[in-house]
Amino acid sequence: MKAEAAFLTLALGFISVNFSGFCYGALQVGFYRGKCGFADVEAIVAGVITAQFFRDPSTVAALLRLQFHDCFVNGCDASILVDGISSEKTAIPNLSVRGYEIIDQAKIAVENACPGVVSCADLIAIATRDVVFLSGGGRYDVQTGRRDGLVSVARKCAHSVGFAHCSFIRDRLFNFENTGRPDPSMDPFLANILGSRCPPFATVDNTVNLDQNSFSPFTISNTYYQNVMLHRGILQIDQDIGTDPLTKPVVTNLASAFDFPARFGAAMVKMGAIGVLTGTQGEIRRSCRATNR
Repeated sequence: MKAEAAFLTLALGFISVNFSGFCYGALQVGFYRGKCGFADVEAIVAGVITAQFFRDPSTVAALLRLQFHDCFVNGCDASILVDGISSEKTAIPNLSVRGYEIIDQAKIAVENACPGVVSCADLIAIATRDVVFLSGGGRYDVQTGRRDGLVSVARKCAHSVGFAHCSFIRDRLFNFENTGRPDPSMDPFLANILGSRCPPFATVDNTVNLDQNSFSPFTISNTYYQNVMLHRGILQIDQDIGTDPLTKPVVTNLASAFDFPARFGAAMVKMGAIGVLTGTQGEIRRSCRATNR
C-alpha cells in the first residue's frame, strides 16, 4: 500500500501528547563530533538527502514510514534494513516500505569519510530529520549514539504526507458498506473529485494525495488534521480517527496547533529513542543490509 505517512503523523502526535517515559540512555546531540576527524557526519548525510529530495519529494513520506516501522515493536535498531528470506522487511506490513537505497547511499558516503563509526540506526534518524526539514517541517536536533541490532525477524507491525492507490478508497466512493452509495462521512465535493480520479471500472490504479491541500501534498503540516475535521480524510482510517473518542482529542488539538513543526520534531525525537541499543550493545554494521556476522 502506498499510503505512507498521515496515520504516522497521528501516531507521532499521540507520542508528543501522551508519553514522556522514553529512555534516552547514552544518546546525545552531536555524538559523532570529533569521532571522524574533520568530517561532519550530519553534513555528509544532509548532502545525500538533499539531492534525493529534490529528485523525488515523496522521499519524505518514504523515510518517515521507514523510521516508524523500524522503531515500533523492537526499537530503533535498523533491523528493518537487513536483507533475508525471513528478515523484518519481509513482514507483510513492511513489504511496501521504501527508502532502503537512500540509507545505502548515506552509508556509503559516511563510510568513505569515516569507516566503521556511524550506525545505520543513526543514519535513519539523521536522514529522516533532514527530509522533514526540507519538506517544511522545521529542523530539530537529532540525538545520536544508537547501535545496530544483531537480529532481524519478520513480525507484525502505519499519513500528513504521501498518497494512496484508488483501489483502497473506491468502495468509499461508490459502494460504501455495500450500500451502492458513497461514504456519507466524506465531504460530497471531495467524493466527486476523487470519483473522477478513481472511476469504478478503471484498468489503471491511479493514486491520490492523502493531503488534499494542493500546495502541500509532500509538506509536513497540520493540514491533514484540518482536512479530517472537515470530513476530507481520504482513507477510512483517516476519517475514523476524527470521530473515535480515543483519537479525536488528538486530532482536534493538532488541527489548531500553531507550533505543529516544533511539536512534530519533538515527537520524532521521542520516537527515535524507543528501544535503542547504545554503548557496547549491538554493533556498527559495515553494510546496512547485513549484520557483520
